[in-house]
Amino acid sequence: MSEPPELNPSRWLHEHGDILYRFALGRVRNPQVAEDLLQDTFLAAIKGAEGFSGRSAERTWLVGILKHKIIDHYRKNNRELATESPGDQALDHEAYLDRKGRWKVGQSEWITNPEKAYEREEFWQTLNQCLSKLNDNQRRVFEMRELEHLNAEEICDAMDISSSNLWVLLHRARLQLKDCLQINWLNRDQENG
Repeated sequence: MSEPPELNPSRWLHEHGDILYRFALGRVRNPQVAEDLLQDTFLAAIKGAEGFSGRSAERTWLVGILKHKIIDHYRKNNRELATESPGDQALDHEAYLDRKGRWKVGQSEWITNPEKAYEREEFWQTLNQCLSKLNDNQRRVFEMRELEHLNAEEICDAMDISSSNLWVLLHRARLQLKDCLQINWLNRDQENG
């Protein structure tokens, strides 16, 4: 068995700081909180350095620690917030679904090639704008599920919510994101295309 590589915390900020900061900022959307999470990540990594086996890259290991710090941040903040804000009740499901739960209006065709849209910076800017319009809990569960690829149990644990509440929040987030992207991305893209 080979020895794990030696860690050098003095170079972490220089080599990994920008990427870790952007990762955190993209999840918490608050520069000060992102900086605090980055500090907490480095401190936890120093304390847990003996746990680094070298089976993954140093950056991958640090990102893993940062993900846990972000989840801890969500847990802490979620205990202070109500599970759903009053704005959640405003979504009018009757506008989308009939009494049997079927779509009233068929889904529109998305003409844009999804692979091309995925690669375009404008798409990501629009997605971030649409995400910012969601309430905090909807945005958090969507990002944790779709961007962080956390499973339902991990999200429920981090957010301190039930699985049924998770699926309601995800459903509402997806409906609102679909509409927002339809208006602000797909329609604009079709007009320009």
